[in-house]
Amino acid sequence: MKRRSQFQFWFAAKIDSQSGSGLGATLNVAKPKKGSSVANFGLGAVGLAAAEGARIAGASRIIGVDLNPKRFDEAKKFGVTEFVNPKDYDKPVQEVIAEMTDGGVDRSVVCTGSIHAMISAFEWMGCCCASWCVPNMDDAFKTHPMNLLNEKTLRGTFFGNYKPRSDLPSVVEKYLNKELELEKFITHEVPFPEINKAFEYMLQGDGLRCIIRMDA
Repeated sequence: MKRRSQFQFWFAAKIDSQSGSGLGATLNVAKPKKGSSVANFGLGAVGLAAAEGARIAGASRIIGVDLNPKRFDEAKKFGVTEFVNPKDYDKPVQEVIAEMTDGGVDRSVVCTGSIHAMISAFEWMGCCCASWCVPNMDDAFKTHPMNLLNEKTLRGTFFGNYKPRSDLPSVVEKYLNKELELEKFITHEVPFPEINKAFEYMLQGDGLRCIIRMDA
């Protein structure tokens, strides 16, 4: 990928497998239409990249689902309009979303290792896209065959269906054109001698991405 003079090269570190997976899962696979509704299961870096994709696509409702309420304020910056914490309800999260949306959302993107989240998203949404899901090796995806007859779609994706050599330049263009706001993902920055701080942030679940500056 050729370096553009106006591109802050250290931001290229943010176009990684995780943000690319989330962004591409929405834009290239789920493909929500303008004004549609999207449910994002998981609000880590991948899930927020998926939400960013829904925002870019023009989705009018982006519902974030996560067990960590600390992520909700951060998610607003990525276009998430509503939040659901499954621990706040005594019924399945898919029923909660169905009631919120009068039947379900148009698209759902799953960015979590929970097999239950994958099944919930598929059974109550029109189209489900699974990105960066790493469930336990013994987990099995089980659903009633009638769900397939109801014209539901389940699609998996690797790196958001991006081909690095040919497609990543278009992601850079989105950033340069201010469609894609990469700065929002960078919550910390440390010089290399203080690299242990980056590990502390990660272990504490504090922030999204930390840039380690080699020249600092």
